[in-house]
Amino acid sequence: MKKMLSVCLAAVVLVSALAGCSGGGKAEPAINQSAQPSASAPADSSQPAGAAKAVTLWYYWETPLHQETLGKVIQNFNGSQSAVKVEAKYVPFADFKKQLSIGATVSELPDIVIIDSPDLPSYAAMGIFADITGKFDMSQYYDGPKNSCTYDGKLYGVPFGSNCLALFYNEDMLKAAGQSVPTTWAELRAAAKALTTDKVSGLAFCCLQNEEGTFNFMPWVWATGTDSFNLNNDKGISAIKYVSDLVKDGSMTKEVINWTQGDVMNQFISGNVAMMINGPWQVPTMRKEAPNLKWNVALIPKGNQNASVLGGENLAVIKNDNVDSSLAFLKYMTSPDILKTYIDVFGYIASRKDVAEGQFTDDPIMKQFIAQMQYAQPRGPHPRWPEISDAISLAFNEAITGVSTPEAAAAKAQTTIDSIVKG
Repeated sequence: MKKMLSVCLAAVVLVSALAGCSGGGKAEPAINQSAQPSASAPADSSQPAGAAKAVTLWYYWETPLHQETLGKVIQNFNGSQSAVKVEAKYVPFADFKKQLSIGATVSELPDIVIIDSPDLPSYAAMGIFADITGKFDMSQYYDGPKNSCTYDGKLYGVPFGSNCLALFYNEDMLKAAGQSVPTTWAELRAAAKALTTDKVSGLAFCCLQNEEGTFNFMPWVWATGTDSFNLNNDKGISAIKYVSDLVKDGSMTKEVINWTQGDVMNQFISGNVAMMINGPWQVPTMRKEAPNLKWNVALIPKGNQNASVLGGENLAVIKNDNVDSSLAFLKYMTSPDILKTYIDVFGYIASRKDVAEGQFTDDPIMKQFIAQMQYAQPRGPHPRWPEISDAISLAFNEAITGVSTPEAAAAKAQTTIDSIVKG
């Protein structure tokens, strides 16, 4: 039965779409080679005396700087003790989940994986991740990242680094239109309308019918006070209606159904969009491509409550004989002294508050994203999130394009979600 569950869930994971929430960032100095807290690794009686326990880590980062930085962290850990030796293996993102899913069925897995946060519950449900509840002090972690590592009330991972969405705005355009930076849904609606001209859309964000679109839709859903699994109620319908009405009244171009987050950024840089919802990974490109553009960042305007969506990766340990040795490395890698030496290089916001609060002290833009992090929630979490995500993005798209009313779109999505969650 367990093997059947693994195979079924593996099939679900293979069709999961890549969320457009990958962190990027300006290159910071290389990690501090002198930061070396002691790393205690457990003795392993199965190993020959004096031999280090081998631990393999899989990752999918393609950026050379990210790969080099991870390599330095591993090198420093390996040099700080003699009981464990960590080796990293690059697996392309397009193949990562496939290899992990196949590995789960044939027992050929690494010891540690760095995994996209919404994918963690799928593999936890398959039974391949070790339950590390009580083995990490999670008191300093933001709730969103911590919840993304939790499945069925148990902890199956440790957040590596995080990002979220916030509101970008063109300062000159807001001033010319006599608008203040919006802080509520009503103010955002009014500002978007006032900023819209024949050539400029007041607001834009990615509305693709895939996980990247869902990533951008969820802040509107959560801002109403409902959750990821309940759209067919007054709150969920109001979220769909709010977004579709922005398109209906012309404040947001219908082209957003075809725009990635990168496309939205390019339209903002070109002056075709006055405000956008986007993430901190766009900041380095914007600074490079549009050095004279006057723009800033604020919290996503508040509905019934503040909300944003969590992006980033988690570290998870495979359930095998290497758990204790793998945990020794994870505790080293996520310790505050080590984490603060490399997390900026990745362009991530640290998932630990005690580290994040000391990041980007001279960068007011990134400080706004740190402020937004306290409202960022994980997608799901649920082992069949890709299917739930598809239903959510379809509902928003059908309402935006006028194929369905917000009410009908919410009801249709709820039927699919209920079949997954309650079925």
